[in-house]
Amino acid sequence: MGPLYPQGIINSEFNILIAVLIGAVFGFILEASGFTNTRKLAGVFYGYDATVIKVFFTAAMTAAIGLLIMHYLGWIDVKLTFYPKTFWIPTLIGGAIMGLGFIVGGFCPGTSLCAAATGKIDAVVFIGGVMLGIFGFIFTYDWLFAGLRKSGKMGDVDIAQWLGISDGLFIFIMIIITLVSFVVFQKWQDSQTKNMEQRDLNELGLHKPE
Repeated sequence: MGPLYPQGIINSEFNILIAVLIGAVFGFILEASGFTNTRKLAGVFYGYDATVIKVFFTAAMTAAIGLLIMHYLGWIDVKLTFYPKTFWIPTLIGGAIMGLGFIVGGFCPGTSLCAAATGKIDAVVFIGGVMLGIFGFIFTYDWLFAGLRKSGKMGDVDIAQWLGISDGLFIFIMIIITLVSFVVFQKWQDSQTKNMEQRDLNELGLHKPE
């Protein structure tokens, strides 16, 4: 919250309260949207549900456009926002591991916590796996991951800087990619849904009416 307001208007205690309220609302929206359902989350990888792709792309683009507009209006200083240095090799490996866990477990870390709060046993088991991975990384870091952690260093750079284009142009390109992805994934979802319906009918010895 710091970059949005002059220093002193919002103290650290109020920042924590705002974070708690935002987290509660975020969790409620995840549950209301069905994101604590493993079938909906895994559906994006199997092609029968594009909801996750639509929600995440929409959220990312809304945040990017909002930050860009507020920056140009002088309401926020983007340079004061923090993002870590880029190490592309561990980023790709970590993303692949998380994606595999997403497919196998049907949760990401955030949705697993929301699901566990609603009493889902599989989410509790998933969180146990997350904690096992965290502590495994900690205790094996020095002799297994220290070199990997610092490989592929690119410094404080974002994709727009790396491509040598402005933030506005990058966001415009991402909006186009987002809209195209919506169409592609919706067609893929419709195709997979029809195939699943036809397979179910075939198993029952029925035929889908023309």
